[in-house]
Amino acid sequence: MGLITAFRNILKIPELRARVLFTLAMLAVFRIGAHIPTPGIDGEALSKFLLERGGAVMGFFDIFTGGALSKVTIFALGVMPYISASIIFQLLTVVIPSLAKLAKEGEEGRKKITRYTRYATVVIAAIQGFGIAIGLESMGGGQFIQDPGWSFRFVTMITLTAGTAFLMWLGEQITEKGIGNGISLIIFAGIVARFPNACFYTYNLVRTGELSIFFVLILVAVMVGVVAGIIFIERGQRRIPIQYAKRVVGRKMYGGYTTYLPLKINSAGVIPPIFASSVLMFPATVAGFIAVPWVQALAKQLSPGSFLHIILYVGLIIFFTYFYTAVIYNPVEIAENLQKNGGYITGVRPGQKTSEYIYRVLSRLTFIGALYLSAVCVLPEILIAKFKVPFYFGGTSLLIAVGVALDTVSQIETHMISRSYEGFFKKFRIKGRKD
Repeated sequence: MGLITAFRNILKIPELRARVLFTLAMLAVFRIGAHIPTPGIDGEALSKFLLERGGAVMGFFDIFTGGALSKVTIFALGVMPYISASIIFQLLTVVIPSLAKLAKEGEEGRKKITRYTRYATVVIAAIQGFGIAIGLESMGGGQFIQDPGWSFRFVTMITLTAGTAFLMWLGEQITEKGIGNGISLIIFAGIVARFPNACFYTYNLVRTGELSIFFVLILVAVMVGVVAGIIFIERGQRRIPIQYAKRVVGRKMYGGYTTYLPLKINSAGVIPPIFASSVLMFPATVAGFIAVPWVQALAKQLSPGSFLHIILYVGLIIFFTYFYTAVIYNPVEIAENLQKNGGYITGVRPGQKTSEYIYRVLSRLTFIGALYLSAVCVLPEILIAKFKVPFYFGGTSLLIAVGVALDTVSQIETHMISRSYEGFFKKFRIKGRKD
């Protein structure tokens, strides 16, 4: 009854109701577009061919587009070019002083970097779209293409680039006028949209005797265990006690109380797996399209469950976990702010010693978080490859789905509580990654 009451309360708040309905409408537009075929392509026949030939690679990357990649619809590239562009500019912000200065200029600086990211997204999408067009012409002797040639390549490149640009705009609209992070919700919608098909396919396999009910129960138990572990770690924090000294300003006394500096075990959230998947997606997908023996061998090595894929995936997850945590937290800045406000960590001298202490604690937490992300994303793939599960299921998709759901519920909870309405949970509150 508590959840039903919470959903009713959402409808009672005009602003929140409008934001939720707007978000659902935009996600519906995304799902409709994911079924609109690219001109000049036999989508159904191509999808069957790609899933049979691409195997685990196609299944792994197809989850981020909600099935649009395997059918090469107008949203086949999804938001991955935008994520790739974001990765590039976040790395360049650290390396190039002018971009670093721009990032520190506040809202205007961030707007300029966002504009540059959009331009880079269009360029990356155009390159990927052109590569896919050439790959499609060489697949199956061109049987999936109605009229191969430069006109087809140009139309395909423009269509896929426009689809990615539209999704980028859609995500920004959701972030601004809806609820939650728009880009993450688009990926979330693509993952969730494939769940009913997976359930129906599994049911048919059990009905025909190709899959035992016992194995399905084990798989469900593994999924439930992974979800429980994700929720437990995502809510985990290391609270550093902060003591504020008493000080008198005029006739009033300030300070003299204790608070906490909460550091999450997984400060980077779902960003590292998404970034790592984006980096691995393009070469693996293109390699799968090119009918050259050594390229096909490379594509096989990059397939989920292979040794090379696991090593690259874990390495990229660990790198992006540390990188994104460093972007979020600046120990020197935190220590300076504490010192300015008369705060200090018990037993630690203010200033440089405080920043060193925070950095040491944050490094250890980030290491644990990186191992957790790697385990959640890779271990299910190893089990799938070993036990030959006939459909793709991985910890990456669960991690993204659960993480985005927690963040979105947290934002809805904040809206409801700020207006004196009871949230989804009475005894505790879900805390977002930025809390």
